[in-house]
Amino acid sequence: MIMSNQVVQKNKAVFFTYIITDESDEIVERSDLPIGYVHGVDGDIIEKLESTMDGKSIGDKVEVMLTPTEGFGDCDPTLTFTDELENVPAQFQQVGAEVEMQNDDGEVKKFVVTKIEDDKLTVDGNHPLAGKNITFHITIIDIRDAEAEEIQAGRPHDNIPPVLH
Repeated sequence: MIMSNQVVQKNKAVFFTYIITDESDEIVERSDLPIGYVHGVDGDIIEKLESTMDGKSIGDKVEVMLTPTEGFGDCDPTLTFTDELENVPAQFQQVGAEVEMQNDDGEVKKFVVTKIEDDKLTVDGNHPLAGKNITFHITIIDIRDAEAEEIQAGRPHDNIPPVLH
């Protein structure tokens, strides 16, 4: 078996799995399939996660606590709407249903039905983890040199590391 001596640094494709826990240590999200990003370029990864992984190696585990400001933002009350149940199409009349809405500028945002009571339905456009202090429990699965196009895109093509047999 070939062991990589790669470390997380600029222009490396990094793959990791994670578990997110809330303040009461309950698991709120997990990914057992590795997520990939290119380190040190402007991508989709939360800045504090990236900086904490800097210099780490394959197999390393890191914990990163995030406040709402560092993570998924504060809850924005203007993204929560309640309407009479009769005004909502039947396919959306269940908690957890997802609805895409478009504003006057043509921007599309996803809303989730969060509550149905007293013949009223509430949808929320905030990220489910908005307003929460959370902890990422990360395991680094693979590190490799990123290709030029991947560096430009900010993420690996495959987004899944090679499997070593």
